[in-house]
Amino acid sequence: MERPNVIINCAMSADGKISSFERRQVRISGQRDMDRVRLLRAESDAVMVGVGTVLADDPGLRVKSLDLRNMRRDRGLPEDPLRVVVDSRARTPPGSEVLGRGCILAVSKAAPADRLATLRKKCEIVVAGEDRVDLVELLSILKKKGVRRLMVEGGATLNWSLIEAGLVDEISIFVGPIVIGGEGAPTPVDGPGFSRDFPRLELIRADVIDGGVLLRWRVLR
Repeated sequence: MERPNVIINCAMSADGKISSFERRQVRISGQRDMDRVRLLRAESDAVMVGVGTVLADDPGLRVKSLDLRNMRRDRGLPEDPLRVVVDSRARTPPGSEVLGRGCILAVSKAAPADRLATLRKKCEIVVAGEDRVDLVELLSILKKKGVRRLMVEGGATLNWSLIEAGLVDEISIFVGPIVIGGEGAPTPVDGPGFSRDFPRLELIRADVIDGGVLLRWRVLR
Protein backbone atom coordinates (compact mmCIF):
# COMPACT_ATOMS: atom_id res chain seq x y z
CA MET A 1 0.00 0.00 0.00
CA GLU A 2 1.25 3.45 -0.89
CA ARG A 3 0.89 5.92 1.95
CA PRO A 4 2.47 9.15 3.20
CA ASN A 5 5.55 9.29 5.41
CA VAL A 6 4.00 9.58 8.88
CA ILE A 7 5.60 11.57 11.72
CA ILE A 8 4.09 11.65 15.21
CA ASN A 9 5.07 14.80 17.08
CA CYS A 10 4.26 15.57 20.70
CA ALA A 11 5.56 17.05 23.94
CA MET A 12 5.45 15.23 27.27
CA SER A 13 6.42 15.98 30.84
CA ALA A 14 9.42 14.40 32.54
CA ASP A 15 7.02 11.79 33.94
CA GLY A 16 5.56 10.96 30.53
CA LYS A 17 2.26 12.87 30.49
CA ILE A 18 0.94 15.00 27.63
CA SER A 19 -1.81 16.75 29.61
CA SER A 20 -3.35 16.75 33.07
CA PHE A 21 -5.74 14.13 34.46
CA GLU A 22 -8.51 16.63 33.62
CA ARG A 23 -7.47 16.29 29.96
CA ARG A 24 -6.65 19.99 29.88
CA GLN A 25 -3.82 21.25 27.71
CA VAL A 26 -0.60 22.00 29.61
CA ARG A 27 2.19 24.06 28.09
CA ILE A 28 5.24 21.81 28.08
CA SER A 29 7.35 23.13 25.20
CA GLY A 30 9.51 26.24 25.32
CA GLN A 31 9.88 28.77 22.52
CA ARG A 32 12.52 26.88 20.52
CA ASP A 33 10.49 23.69 20.47
CA MET A 34 7.33 25.58 19.55
CA ASP A 35 9.21 27.18 16.63
CA ARG A 36 10.36 23.69 15.56
CA VAL A 37 6.79 22.40 15.64
CA ARG A 38 5.56 25.36 13.58
CA LEU A 39 8.23 24.66 10.95
CA LEU A 40 7.43 20.93 10.90
CA ARG A 41 3.77 21.75 10.35
CA ALA A 42 4.59 24.19 7.56
CA GLU A 43 6.81 21.62 5.84
CA SER A 44 4.11 18.92 5.95
CA ASP A 45 1.48 18.26 3.31
CA ALA A 46 -1.15 17.45 5.92
CA VAL A 47 -1.66 17.58 9.68
CA MET A 48 -3.78 14.95 11.43
CA VAL A 49 -5.47 14.86 14.84
CA GLY A 50 -8.09 12.68 16.49
CA VAL A 51 -11.50 13.96 17.47
CA GLY A 52 -10.50 13.81 21.15
CA THR A 53 -7.93 16.53 20.53
CA VAL A 54 -10.53 18.64 18.74
CA LEU A 55 -13.00 18.28 21.62
CA ALA A 56 -10.37 19.00 24.29
CA ASP A 57 -8.29 21.77 22.69
CA ASP A 58 -10.18 23.07 19.62
CA PRO A 59 -6.96 23.53 17.58
CA GLY A 60 -6.95 25.45 14.31
CA LEU A 61 -3.94 23.55 12.88
CA ARG A 62 -3.11 26.37 10.48
CA VAL A 63 0.24 28.02 9.74
CA LYS A 64 0.15 31.34 11.59
CA SER A 65 3.62 32.68 10.77
CA LEU A 66 3.62 35.04 7.78
CA ASP A 67 7.16 33.93 6.88
CA LEU A 68 6.16 30.27 6.88
CA ARG A 69 3.00 30.98 4.89
CA ASN A 70 5.13 32.83 2.33
CA MET A 71 7.56 29.90 2.28
CA ARG A 72 4.74 27.55 1.34
CA ARG A 73 3.41 29.98 -1.26
CA ASP A 74 6.88 30.30 -2.83
CA ARG A 75 6.94 26.51 -3.17
CA GLY A 76 3.64 26.58 -5.02
CA LEU A 77 1.72 25.18 -2.04
CA PRO A 78 -1.43 26.38 -0.28
CA GLU A 79 -0.67 28.60 2.71
CA ASP A 80 -1.85 25.83 5.06
CA PRO A 81 -1.37 22.07 4.89
CA LEU A 82 -4.48 19.92 4.73
CA ARG A 83 -6.12 19.48 8.15
CA VAL A 84 -7.35 15.93 8.78
CA VAL A 85 -9.58 14.94 11.71
CA VAL A 86 -10.09 11.24 12.44
CA ASP A 87 -13.65 11.12 13.79
CA SER A 88 -15.41 7.77 13.37
CA ARG A 89 -18.83 8.97 14.62
CA ALA A 90 -18.70 12.59 13.38
CA ARG A 91 -18.56 14.10 16.87
CA THR A 92 -16.67 17.21 15.74
CA PRO A 93 -18.69 20.32 16.75
CA PRO A 94 -19.79 22.37 13.70
CA GLY A 95 -18.13 25.46 15.17
CA SER A 96 -14.68 23.89 15.58
CA GLU A 97 -11.69 26.00 14.54
CA VAL A 98 -10.24 23.18 12.44
CA LEU A 99 -13.15 23.16 10.02
CA GLY A 100 -13.32 25.16 6.82
CA ARG A 101 -11.63 25.03 3.45
CA GLY A 102 -8.73 22.58 3.47
CA CYS A 103 -10.17 20.38 6.22
CA ILE A 104 -10.94 16.69 5.74
CA LEU A 105 -13.15 14.90 8.25
CA ALA A 106 -12.50 11.16 8.14
CA VAL A 107 -15.50 9.17 9.37
CA SER A 108 -16.73 5.58 9.33
CA LYS A 109 -19.93 4.28 7.79
CA ALA A 110 -21.40 4.30 11.31
CA ALA A 111 -21.39 8.12 11.47
CA PRO A 112 -24.93 9.53 11.89
CA ALA A 113 -26.34 10.91 8.65
CA ASP A 114 -27.75 14.06 10.29
CA ARG A 115 -24.37 15.05 11.70
CA LEU A 116 -22.70 14.38 8.36
CA ALA A 117 -25.23 16.60 6.61
CA THR A 118 -24.28 19.49 8.90
CA LEU A 119 -20.53 18.92 8.80
CA ARG A 120 -20.46 18.45 5.03
CA LYS A 121 -21.24 22.16 4.74
CA LYS A 122 -18.07 22.91 6.73
CA CYS A 123 -15.47 20.53 5.27
CA GLU A 124 -14.77 17.59 3.00
CA ILE A 125 -16.05 14.24 4.30
CA VAL A 126 -14.08 11.05 3.63
CA VAL A 127 -15.66 7.72 4.59
CA ALA A 128 -13.24 4.90 5.40
CA GLY A 129 -14.13 1.82 7.44
CA GLU A 130 -17.29 0.28 8.86
CA ASP A 131 -17.54 1.01 12.60
CA ARG A 132 -14.22 2.84 13.03
CA VAL A 133 -12.08 4.79 10.60
CA ASP A 134 -9.85 2.40 8.66
CA LEU A 135 -6.51 4.16 8.94
CA VAL A 136 -4.87 2.08 6.21
CA GLU A 137 -7.60 3.08 3.77
CA LEU A 138 -7.49 6.70 4.95
CA LEU A 139 -3.74 7.03 4.45
CA SER A 140 -4.08 5.49 0.98
CA ILE A 141 -6.71 8.13 0.15
CA LEU A 142 -4.48 10.92 1.45
CA LYS A 143 -1.57 9.65 -0.66
CA LYS A 144 -3.78 9.82 -3.75
CA LYS A 145 -4.60 13.42 -2.80
CA GLY A 146 -0.90 14.25 -2.99
CA VAL A 147 0.01 13.96 0.71
CA ARG A 148 3.59 12.75 0.94
CA ARG A 149 4.41 13.91 4.47
CA LEU A 150 1.80 13.60 7.21
CA MET A 151 2.36 15.18 10.63
CA VAL A 152 0.29 13.67 13.45
CA GLU A 153 -0.35 15.98 16.41
CA GLY A 154 -2.32 13.58 18.60
CA GLY A 155 -3.91 12.52 20.65
CA ALA A 156 -2.83 9.44 22.54
CA THR A 157 -5.54 7.16 21.12
CA LEU A 158 -4.84 8.11 17.51
CA ASN A 159 -1.10 7.69 18.10
CA TRP A 160 -1.73 4.19 19.47
CA SER A 161 -3.94 3.22 16.54
CA LEU A 162 -1.37 4.36 13.97
CA ILE A 163 1.54 2.62 15.71
CA GLU A 164 -0.47 -0.56 16.30
CA ALA A 165 -1.30 -0.65 12.58
CA GLY A 166 2.36 -0.21 11.61
CA LEU A 167 1.72 3.13 9.90
CA VAL A 168 4.30 5.35 11.65
CA ASP A 169 7.79 6.11 10.34
CA GLU A 170 9.13 8.60 12.87
CA ILE A 171 8.32 9.82 16.38
CA SER A 172 9.54 13.17 17.69
CA ILE A 173 9.03 13.84 21.41
CA PHE A 174 10.06 16.87 23.41
CA VAL A 175 10.53 15.89 27.07
CA GLY A 176 9.95 19.03 29.09
CA PRO A 177 11.19 20.00 32.57
CA ILE A 178 7.83 19.64 34.29
CA VAL A 179 6.02 16.96 36.31
CA ILE A 180 2.27 16.55 35.77
CA GLY A 181 1.39 13.28 37.51
CA GLY A 182 -1.95 11.50 37.65
CA GLU A 183 -2.52 7.85 36.88
CA GLY A 184 -5.36 8.85 34.56
CA ALA A 185 -3.40 11.53 32.72
CA PRO A 186 -2.79 10.65 29.05
CA THR A 187 0.62 9.60 27.77
CA PRO A 188 1.88 10.00 24.20
CA VAL A 189 0.49 6.54 23.35
CA ASP A 190 -2.49 5.10 25.21
CA GLY A 191 -4.94 2.52 23.86
CA PRO A 192 -4.97 -1.14 24.98
CA GLY A 193 -1.17 -1.43 24.85
CA PHE A 194 1.11 -4.20 23.61
CA SER A 195 1.70 -7.44 25.51
CA ARG A 196 4.39 -8.70 23.12
CA ASP A 197 6.06 -7.83 19.81
CA PHE A 198 6.72 -4.33 21.10
CA PRO A 199 7.55 -1.87 18.30
CA ARG A 200 11.26 -1.05 18.34
CA LEU A 201 12.74 2.38 17.77
CA GLU A 202 16.11 3.64 16.60
CA LEU A 203 17.28 6.96 18.06
CA ILE A 204 18.10 9.39 15.25
CA ARG A 205 19.24 12.27 17.44
CA ALA A 206 18.84 13.95 20.83
CA ASP A 207 19.08 17.69 21.42
CA VAL A 208 18.97 19.67 24.66
CA ILE A 209 16.61 22.63 24.18
CA ASP A 210 14.35 24.75 26.37
CA GLY A 211 15.58 23.00 29.52
CA GLY A 212 14.42 19.65 28.20
CA VAL A 213 15.39 17.09 25.57
CA LEU A 214 14.10 16.64 22.02
CA LEU A 215 14.23 12.98 20.98
CA ARG A 216 13.77 11.82 17.40
CA TRP A 217 13.16 8.13 16.80
CA ARG A 218 12.83 6.04 13.66
CA VAL A 219 10.29 3.22 13.88
CA LEU A 220 11.93 -0.05 12.89
CA ARG A 221 10.11 -2.58 10.74
